[in-house]
Amino acid sequence: MGELKRIVPLRELTSVGFVVAIFLLVGMVNPNFLSAQNIMLCLNGSVVFIMLSVGIAFVIISGEIDVSVGATLGLAATVSATMIRDDMPWSLAVAAAVLVGLMVGLLNGVGVVAFKVPSIIMTLGTNGIVRGLCYVYSSGKWVENLPFGYKSLSQATLTGRPGSISWFFFATAVVTLLVYIYQTHTNRGRHFYAVGDNEGGATLIGIPVGRTRIIAFVLCGVFASLAGLMYVSRIGFVTPVAGMGYEMKAIAACVLGGVSLSGGIGSVIGAAMGAIIMASIGRILVFMQFSSNYDNTITGILLITIVVADALLQRRAAERARRTLLTAKTAITPEEGLP
Repeated sequence: MGELKRIVPLRELTSVGFVVAIFLLVGMVNPNFLSAQNIMLCLNGSVVFIMLSVGIAFVIISGEIDVSVGATLGLAATVSATMIRDDMPWSLAVAAAVLVGLMVGLLNGVGVVAFKVPSIIMTLGTNGIVRGLCYVYSSGKWVENLPFGYKSLSQATLTGRPGSISWFFFATAVVTLLVYIYQTHTNRGRHFYAVGDNEGGATLIGIPVGRTRIIAFVLCGVFASLAGLMYVSRIGFVTPVAGMGYEMKAIAACVLGGVSLSGGIGSVIGAAMGAIIMASIGRILVFMQFSSNYDNTITGILLITIVVADALLQRRAAERARRTLLTAKTAITPEEGLP
């Protein structure tokens, strides 16, 4: 595991290189893909998946999984869109959405930590509950007729001109960078890695394992709710199935960006790079003259392929570490070799 930790920066660099390589490859097939306008559309269109991936990265790094982020996004989007449509203060709608994410994350965290429910089962159950609440809250109807002012937020750019970096993407990039600094340069941020890498060792050195995992789930829920707020502005309406399937894309983005599903390895920078690829798959297929119906198929193939490759990498590293340890234990010192 120590060997894997040393190559984490390489994994992050590889994820950035992978994004560049994918874009260049598609550009070779269709040069129009590399136009500045299209690149900006890919980046600006990735904000929802980046926010989801940053949140779920906390959970995966701490050694757990959360498959309820898509439903959390949907409920946060439904609640906030309804309040905005009914002319309630935007600040109140934002607070309500964040509260939704916080409560869902807290429910998941307590279920996993306090009641020892496996995270995949706990969050799968939560996914069903939250998705059901989306239907109940909206009465199974679309939330439409949102104010133009809120919908236009996602179109606002740094330069004020179409075709440049949006304020949403800029804010998302800043948040991702701040989270990266928090995770890698603060003691509490590094707790997530310690818990995911070696729970027993983390406990021995005084790290609050349970509290750390609960915080990871809460942060995951909050980031999912923020993604829901961005979703409302970008799409302009909300359906009862909003966010369905997004959890697979968020997990795939993390894995693609070098976050190991076994925990303790990866970063939000890599997750964000993976999210850009996941968000661009549909557009890539169009430029390569394939049907966008293959989007989920390709996402699944990428997820399985990278998970298998990651498992093989970890197995190889573990075997190498055991071999090194065995060699060290059986080595004959000069003193032992003397008659």
